[in-house]
Amino acid sequence: MTYTEASMSALRQAGDELADATVATLFERGEVGKFNTLMRYVSTVGAPLPEGLPDVARAYLEATRTVPTWVDWGEMEKARLFFIDNNVHISTALSFASMPACYLVPRVAKLLSTTHGLKYPSKRMAETGQFTVYLMQPDAFEAGSRFIPAAQKVRLLHASIRHHLARENLWDTDTYGTPICQEDMIGGQMFFSLLVLDSLHRLGIHMSAEGAEAYYYAWRVVGAMLGVDQDAVPKTLDEARRFLDLYMVQHMGPSPEGTLLTRQLIDLYEEVVPGTLFDPIVSALIRHLVGDTCADWLQVPRTRWDTLVKAVPHLLGVLETIEDRSPLGAWALDRLGHLTSVLELSSLTRGRVMHYAIPDTLKKDYDIPSTAPRNQRWTPPAATVS
Repeated sequence: MTYTEASMSALRQAGDELADATVATLFERGEVGKFNTLMRYVSTVGAPLPEGLPDVARAYLEATRTVPTWVDWGEMEKARLFFIDNNVHISTALSFASMPACYLVPRVAKLLSTTHGLKYPSKRMAETGQFTVYLMQPDAFEAGSRFIPAAQKVRLLHASIRHHLARENLWDTDTYGTPICQEDMIGGQMFFSLLVLDSLHRLGIHMSAEGAEAYYYAWRVVGAMLGVDQDAVPKTLDEARRFLDLYMVQHMGPSPEGTLLTRQLIDLYEEVVPGTLFDPIVSALIRHLVGDTCADWLQVPRTRWDTLVKAVPHLLGVLETIEDRSPLGAWALDRLGHLTSVLELSSLTRGRVMHYAIPDTLKKDYDIPSTAPRNQRWTPPAATVS
């Protein structure tokens, strides 16, 4: 697919028709509180919908409870194994590259600011981390899993943000387009998939081309579940590269909101890191993964760790050698990665399950949100803009 400024502009005007209509009706009928209360009891696939659930919500949940018919379960299993093999690296990329990249789009940073996202960055990180963990479970789409209900609720959450911003006259649609528009949803999908793969490459992680493609494929499925227009979304990594290049050239830049969001994110992770000696590594990792130009836009401080962090790929290379040559070493590193991810998520959630409820107003401080063969290394496609 060819992406142009005109086609991107059209995506900027579009939201999510089904979710937007559902949320509008819930607010019109005064049923948001009832929906949120009852939906706390619907958190797993196969759970019966509670009595008294508003009809419009029931219809929405029935329409969105199954995955797209085109899903290839073999690819999804490859993606899961890729995640298991690289979970700590993926968590690092999501935290120190994907999240700051969102702040590099001024209108996205402004939206997060408008919805009070600046006050509680940990909530957004916790929701994102929990959502990713749900996705990569072996039973993510089977009875008892939590992924599909979470996706259904996140989709309505996004629609509620659009609803509030329009109703409360908090968004300049003529200037910025529709809030959480199709263009930004696809851009976010690129940040959480292609940019993660780029970051793993930058960290020196050995990935198979097959594993990288499967990981991207899994996020295509996520996008479909979140209401992303499948006629517009890039189908391949090459198409994804072309979209991301154009999106970045058109929209990325400095903003006061982006700077403040980044400062909040750095402070958050410095609190997670024990003590203070290693605090500067947070800024150094962000700078290493997003590059100096973007880091300067976000006013990421330079530290004495900026040079040392460049040695990370060499250290990871040693660990990968141990993993490749020793089954026991591979098991130990996989367990360490799992425990690290769990501890990081626990620090952000404080041991609680995150609920994706529809906010009744933006005035409240609410925050939006492998065993694959190693003989063929994955490398990023050449950057092009068309």
